[in-house]
Amino acid sequence: MALIVLTSASGSPGVTTSSVGLALTWPRPALLVEADPTGGSSVLAGYLRGLTAPTASLIDLALAHRHGQLEQAIPEAAVRIEGTSASLLPGTRSHTQAPSLVPLWEPLAATLKTLERTGQDVIVDAGRLGLAGFPEPLLYAADLCLLTTRSDLVSLSGARSWAQTLRAGFERIGGSASLGLLMVGEGDPYTAREVRKVLQILVIASLAWDPAAAQVFGRGAKAPRKFDTSPLVRSLSAARDAIDSTVANNRAELAGQPSRSPIGARA
Repeated sequence: MALIVLTSASGSPGVTTSSVGLALTWPRPALLVEADPTGGSSVLAGYLRGLTAPTASLIDLALAHRHGQLEQAIPEAAVRIEGTSASLLPGTRSHTQAPSLVPLWEPLAATLKTLERTGQDVIVDAGRLGLAGFPEPLLYAADLCLLTTRSDLVSLSGARSWAQTLRAGFERIGGSASLGLLMVGEGDPYTAREVRKVLQILVIASLAWDPAAAQVFGRGAKAPRKFDTSPLVRSLSAARDAIDSTVANNRAELAGQPSRSPIGARA
């Protein structure tokens, strides 16, 4: 495992909540990167409830890159999330800083991929596709890029043209297997099979539509009763297995080795 990027084609399908949930429950140390160019940290204000004040962010990494110190600056800028094995690399404080990050994305992608040798995986919240300063190089460098969408008609309509753009982009670099869907709320109303037919991208995993549990990851709310066995937490576990299996299979195919049986990949 190395670099996993989550993005969306429309507003509020659950990218940040899904990214936080995966990072906090990841079986190995994980670095959660806020690469959403809109500015303002959803994780600091949400899950961490504004109680953490980091001294550095992505804009500091941009400055470090100019001085050839990007690799050293990443662990210095990362904030440990108490009680977990995850760390947070905070995003920009303002959308006006997004243009300054454009030269950073490509070298950052290469540097993040090297963290695997330290036993650390990287999960990126890339925000919404098409925004000014969007971290496109992170998507195409990812071991797995997950287009995150709800299963309703409005969400699928918004995702359709972007799905076509992403498919074409990954095909150009020979990385079609590194693109998948993360579906939030399968069966509400459409199934994984129906969504794949519309978007022409394999559904790697589905997360339960579970607003009470989602508030814990997205807003720092108090965990409800039986949170650890809630539909969202259970589906996060299945999603992790599916992501892990997909990346392992892709790497095995590149190396010309037999693939593992896929876990969780949906028709």
